[in-house]
Amino acid sequence: MAEAERSVEDSRAATTTPVLPADTNSYGNIFGGALVALIDKLASITAFRHARRNVVTASIDRLDFLEPIRLGDILTLRSWINYVGRTSMEIEVDVSTEDRLTGAAHRACSAFLTFVAIDDQGRPTPVPRLRLQVEDERARFDAGRRRAEDRRGA
Repeated sequence: MAEAERSVEDSRAATTTPVLPADTNSYGNIFGGALVALIDKLASITAFRHARRNVVTASIDRLDFLEPIRLGDILTLRSWINYVGRTSMEIEVDVSTEDRLTGAAHRACSAFLTFVAIDDQGRPTPVPRLRLQVEDERARFDAGRRRAEDRRGA
């Protein structure tokens, strides 16, 4: 049985990594697929932490590339949970880039992913409710609920 509820803070995750030559295209920018893999991995950690069950990526609703991410940049990815349904969770990931020589930092990408918790037979299973503690969390929850309804065509 799923735990009654968890907070947004209980499942936050972050990672920092350099952009290496194998991650880039002939223009010296990160491959979109390499960035998606990093985003999906970090978001899955947030989903695991909330559900404390196996999870699968159900969708990537939105992935916006806001600034170029170049060879040698330092990437910082941060993820948190916005919304929880019965078996699904919306995770937001924010990606910033830092020039390793100047220290100039920019928000480079944002993404919304939906994960579903699964049981030992691979079937969707309930997840804990989300305990909302501040107004920003309530606003993100409401926006996530609207996106979930849009995904379902409600």
